[in-house]
Amino acid sequence: MDNKSEDKAKLVRVGELAKAVGKTVRAMHLYEELGLLEPRARSEGGFRLYGPEAIDRIHWIVKLQAIGFTLAEIQGFVKEFQDAHSAPVASARVRAMFTEKQQKIREQIIQLQVIENDLSEALAYLDSCQTCSTDYAPTECGACDHHGHHKGEAPPLFAGLSKRAGGSPGSPSDKSEFDVPVTVLYREGNN
Repeated sequence: MDNKSEDKAKLVRVGELAKAVGKTVRAMHLYEELGLLEPRARSEGGFRLYGPEAIDRIHWIVKLQAIGFTLAEIQGFVKEFQDAHSAPVASARVRAMFTEKQQKIREQIIQLQVIENDLSEALAYLDSCQTCSTDYAPTECGACDHHGHHKGEAPPLFAGLSKRAGGSPGSPSDKSEFDVPVTVLYREGNN
């Protein structure tokens, strides 16, 4: 077999490529329309044929999307890279895009760390609520002073849940004639 025949044997149609990378045929066509993917050849019947390098290209696109780049952004910096008049200019443009994305990711990491800390604080607080008496109504949780809790010191994620929209726990607008502990609703001998 000569090199041309070997190369042709390694080429796959768009459906096979899509299956190999876990994408749809429509995604492959979209990548091509955006100039992000090019078929290496066409079959005698006019079908697009892709080489093994297409799989690497798609994995690269997917990785950039996972980082947070949109397809339009990827298309933009690929075009800028290809249209640059020199390698240093092309590299500088891509570096600027990557630097900006890295900064945004660092900001997101900080935000996620704050969220994680808030969740950890709320979960630690709620752990002690597991042994709470069923005599207390949920509205009392916002001003709880049981199990080592102190009034007004509930973690914000939990405190917001236990407050009424009309006021703070314990305020007149917080009380309702129907807001009673579940145990009060049962008559003696009926439970």
